[in-house]
Amino acid sequence: MGAFFLLRLNDHIQYLNRIKATLNGTGDFRGCGHHDCKLGKWMDGAGPTEAAEVGPAAKAVFDALAEPHQQFHAASAKALELSLAGNAGAAETEITAMHTLSALLVDRLLELDRLSVAAK
Repeated sequence: MGAFFLLRLNDHIQYLNRIKATLNGTGDFRGCGHHDCKLGKWMDGAGPTEAAEVGPAAKAVFDALAEPHQQFHAASAKALELSLAGNAGAAETEITAMHTLSALLVDRLLELDRLSVAAK
């Protein structure tokens, strides 16, 4: 079961890396909505069942992913928008928020993996 959570962690990191490449001028990824990325599709699809199968603690951690995931997408979209408009100072604020939210998502996905391993 834990492999599902680590795959979702990888999906998030890959998305973040594509955003960072665009912000650094080495990519052209424009992002997508929080329901349209691989993590979001999993959260809207098999995620709730997979988390519930691990147990109530995992379901609670899963449920706590939704808000920061949505905020991460909002911050990354705003960072891209501001960066492309040439407003580096304001973009930096959104980039900081994006990284803070990303760290929170990573922590929660790693916690899901830990709970999954402990449940075996």
